[in-house]
Amino acid sequence: MKFMNFSRNTIPGVIRIGCVFGEGCFDITKAIGDELLEFPRLIFTIEEVLQVKDGLEILESQLRELERIPSGIQSYLFQPEDVRIQPPILRPLKLIGIGLNYKDHAAEVKLPEPKQPLIFGMYSNAIAAHEQPIVIPPMTRQVDYEAELGVVIGRKARHVAVEDALHYVAGYSCINDVSARDLQFSDGQWLRAKSFDTFAPIGPYLVTRNELGSADGLSIQMRLNGTAMQKSNTGNMIFKVPELVSYLSQIMTLEAGDIIATGTPGGVGFVRNPQVFMQPGDIAEIEIEGIGVLRNPVVAAD
Repeated sequence: MKFMNFSRNTIPGVIRIGCVFGEGCFDITKAIGDELLEFPRLIFTIEEVLQVKDGLEILESQLRELERIPSGIQSYLFQPEDVRIQPPILRPLKLIGIGLNYKDHAAEVKLPEPKQPLIFGMYSNAIAAHEQPIVIPPMTRQVDYEAELGVVIGRKARHVAVEDALHYVAGYSCINDVSARDLQFSDGQWLRAKSFDTFAPIGPYLVTRNELGSADGLSIQMRLNGTAMQKSNTGNMIFKVPELVSYLSQIMTLEAGDIIATGTPGGVGFVRNPQVFMQPGDIAEIEIEGIGVLRNPVVAAD
């Protein structure tokens, strides 16, 4: 099932939780308030759902029942043009990046495949929504795209075995791990290059683990102005989702709502000849099979 945080165009400051229902958006917050759905408390974001034990599974089960008996729910449905999709996780405690995790990307940069996951941190201020502009700051001239599968943690995980790791995953989303390459290479590390405001668009939905399993074998693509720049498959990841969750849980306690950006496939802009970087006026799209399309215009800073 595809969950979302959203706001109405008429009241953009009020965020609610919804899900894709047919061709529309179903207002879960209103349905709980009206007792159409049973939930321990009124909720307004996916993060709040993840704080309730098995909260996402509870909602998913009840919503499946509504899908089978859809009559009488018209007052809970909104058309896509009436809503503004917000990031599925608004402010994660941790936003964790994985470097060099696709075989085709390791090959294009002529580096050996890593023996263990290469991890780095980003800050949650970089989170941006579907359709929100990616803002190019004046500090950089080489802003690159990176299509990535995002993993959202569903419950606290510490010292988790690989075979148990998927139980700690709430679901998946698309991420554009935007990178200022000139700053990345001059700094010799990645924090500044990846932590500008709007440099981590995520969305449009959180698709549950029940629907996508381990998210292995999904097509992943990045399009710039309609032209495919990256085209690969999550089956090409060197370290798959269960391995990443298990490995990270040996280092740090993963909390509900934490996000793992699992690495990017081949085709990044700085490796191309000539190099391709995002410019104001561009449209960046990340599409992952079973999740949808994350779309962001690119603009210059005011």
